[in-house]
Amino acid sequence: MVRKQLGQTGTEGLSDLQKRIYNLVVERGRISHDALMQDLNLTVEIFEGEFAVLRHCDLLRGFKENGTIYFAKY
Repeated sequence: MVRKQLGQTGTEGLSDLQKRIYNLVVERGRISHDALMQDLNLTVEIFEGEFAVLRHCDLLRGFKENGTIYFAKY
């Protein structure tokens, strides 16, 4: 909501880490939770906080497939 009011689209207004997460997911099409955590060397706590923003902005989504958690672009 706020991003739209500010005229922000895509990765505008995101932190550098949020942009890195977003770009990695977009580049891969979808990525497992484990691969993303390993590739970006993040702790679960840091990732969850950053992903919450991306999910709230309707940029990324998480889903479970065959017992594995994945992230993908909306």
